[in-house]
Amino acid sequence: MSTGSAGHVARSAIVPGSETAAPGRVRAFLRTADGVAIDALYERGAAERATAPVFVIAHGFTGDLDRPHVRRVARAFARYGAVVTFSFRGHGASGGRSTVGDREVLDLAAAVTWARGFGHARVVTAGFSMGGSVVLRHAALYGGAGRPAGATEPRGRAEARTDAVVSVSAPARWYYRGTAPMRRLHWLVMRPEGRLVSRYGLRTRIHHREWDPVPLSPVEAVPRIAPAPLLIVHGDRDGYFPLDHPRMLAAAAGDHAELWIEAGMGHAENAAAEELLDRIARWAVAQAG
Repeated sequence: MSTGSAGHVARSAIVPGSETAAPGRVRAFLRTADGVAIDALYERGAAERATAPVFVIAHGFTGDLDRPHVRRVARAFARYGAVVTFSFRGHGASGGRSTVGDREVLDLAAAVTWARGFGHARVVTAGFSMGGSVVLRHAALYGGAGRPAGATEPRGRAEARTDAVVSVSAPARWYYRGTAPMRRLHWLVMRPEGRLVSRYGLRTRIHHREWDPVPLSPVEAVPRIAPAPLLIVHGDRDGYFPLDHPRMLAAAAGDHAELWIEAGMGHAENAAAEELLDRIARWAVAQAG
């Protein structure tokens, strides 16, 4: 599925006629470096404050920017800054087909570049589940101090970089099948009948090709994110990924990361309580300066 490193990102283009007219709110289709149209929404939120960042939210697998749980996260973060939500390729109104965390790095890079185009100097990327793995790889490739051996420098790296990273309910390694939900997910992704169910039952279009080469894993990415601050959040009742995943990520990240294990929390956006979202946003505001 991959054709090499995550590659470069071109400056995102707004499709003519796609913008909304509401003050402080712009909806547009962005163009990724590999030519996929990505549905995105910018909301000013509390960005009138001089110190406010823009939050770019990366949703989980089968989500999109209009899903209620994504909108709830956006509303919570909007109390602290501007917010960009978008739908990954193969999700919602975006084009293309999902590569389940591989080429999605280009989608996030386009969204971050677009966010900076509104004049924001500081960007916080916040991802959930699959989106949590994407924000880790994106930060390593577009802003980290270290990069994979032999990888080329992404064009537009400065515009696509992030100033702080929040990863919620993310896996540490690929191909994990240790829980029933992850075995079901692998069936959806790997089997033709599973991809059919995903397309018509979950409104998610999945690419039929396997990864080739296998992309940088989250646990390989986190040491390369420094000096950007990193927050890893995980619930102790996560039914998808047990606690060895966040602990592996935190150990690999070293001193530049914080790890929050949340008592009673399940998986990703649906499980993130309002109080937790508020704490995450306050951490981001403090760290992204």
